[in-house]
Amino acid sequence: MEFNKIEILIEKYFQGETSIAEEKELRSYFSSQDVAPHLEQYKAIFGYFTQTKKQEFEQEIPQITKKRNVMWLSVAASVVVLLGVATFYMINTNEPVNHQNELGTYESPEIAFKETQKALALLSSNVNVGIESVMYVQEYETAKNRIFKK
Repeated sequence: MEFNKIEILIEKYFQGETSIAEEKELRSYFSSQDVAPHLEQYKAIFGYFTQTKKQEFEQEIPQITKKRNVMWLSVAASVVVLLGVATFYMINTNEPVNHQNELGTYESPEIAFKETQKALALLSSNVNVGIESVMYVQEYETAKNRIFKK
């Protein structure tokens, strides 16, 4: 009777359907001396589990710590600060620029009018390209709304 029960438990064990209590029962059966000869082949499996449960990991794991080299960090920060100061100094020590020419002022109102028209035409063409793109998005939205009715 007990052999049939152990055989059923072994079958359940290999199917992955045993409970913890049933697995303990299998381990205790196979750790005893009176194991049926036809079940002797499973003794090594359950014996291995009881042996490895008793083993402890004794090897020491070396802990590798990363030491940050503060000197390199401070050198890099110093270089960045020096570059920032040098850039600021180079920008602010240039000769003063004639701001009247920089602002685009003109002596003649006709030339100013023509230059303004050129600038507005350029701006208008770029805005129109953007509006055309928006029209495609609106077409996409209407087509999407027709297909996916809410």
